[in-house]
Amino acid sequence: MELTVAVAKVGKYATSESGDTFEMIERPQGGLSFVLVDGQHSGRGAKNISNVVARKAISDLAEGVRDGAVARAAHDYLFTYRQGKVSATLNIVSVDLVTRTIVLARNNHCPTIVLAPSGFRILNQPSNPVGIYARTKPNMTELPLEADTAVVVYTDGLMTAGEFTGQTLDVPALVQDFTAYGTLDAQHIADSLLAVALEADDHRPQDDISVVVLTVTNDVIRDGARRMLVRSPL
Repeated sequence: MELTVAVAKVGKYATSESGDTFEMIERPQGGLSFVLVDGQHSGRGAKNISNVVARKAISDLAEGVRDGAVARAAHDYLFTYRQGKVSATLNIVSVDLVTRTIVLARNNHCPTIVLAPSGFRILNQPSNPVGIYARTKPNMTELPLEADTAVVVYTDGLMTAGEFTGQTLDVPALVQDFTAYGTLDAQHIADSLLAVALEADDHRPQDDISVVVLTVTNDVIRDGARRMLVRSPL
């Protein structure tokens, strides 16, 4: 099988810095973890918040701490650091090669979308951001690591895209459209979702938008090599 992770993100229009932060880390016992954080509001202040949460999560994941405990610790750290006055949404998506599962930790009001051999699922249980409410816990979901699986997580800039132009995006329906032909192309899904959001916002995004797509397919990498591609404007 082959694991592919694609990220597409853009900052709020006329704002110098995105408040969303994405990081990845190799798990010490095998596998990878991906962290997406959206700091409260936009700009440099939001970036500082998201960096604090992301660094805490990545540090604990690198030490082998379990994902649920990592999310709780990130909350406790931000809650203490900013005295409960600022918030951030947090998603952790992990591929655990010890348990052969995909582990999803979610402190985000935006749902997580899952396409798996067992069917299409929208994980939208009530969820609080980190940093505000005492003893905040993540919503946890564990999926078998199997081919023909896709996971889509995103920040609320995608969900609210188009509101100022009177449009509403149905993100789960869009994901179904982009996977309708059975080909799970992580980059295509991420880029397509971002393109629709930018179009809805008249190419002036009203909030930071980040989309992370993870796919597991039956493709075989014959040389056994790991590869990563990063593309960013300068």
